[in-house]
Amino acid sequence: MSIPRRRLGLRSLVLIPALATAGLLAPAAHSSVTTLSTGTVCKSALPSQADDTLRLIGRGGPFPYPQDGQVFQNREGVLPSEPSGYYHEYTVKTPGSSTRGARRIVTAQSGTDYYTGDHYVTFDAIDFGC
Repeated sequence: MSIPRRRLGLRSLVLIPALATAGLLAPAAHSSVTTLSTGTVCKSALPSQADDTLRLIGRGGPFPYPQDGQVFQNREGVLPSEPSGYYHEYTVKTPGSSTRGARRIVTAQSGTDYYTGDHYVTFDAIDFGC
């Protein structure tokens, strides 16, 4: 069964490029990217507070926030889909913030550590070799 295609009118031909230029229209390929990690980041490029968090993770704590070490549910679906308990989250302190802030390190059972500086919108696998 074929789906009939609609022809674009003049309004669409003007509006679509305008929205794309303004960043309000994401390319179709972008939607598939949002279901996986966005890339990698060198450990040396992370904020210094991430080093503190990684040291605490390596030692098993103690952690500054009660939520640290809890299961990360991956509700946003940005990281690869895995069973519950596969990921755990830890706070990366944000200087001057009165809350936990947006920065986190999420660990995976595979041994991969991920960093997000925007509260789970994007993730980068941490590369410890650079």
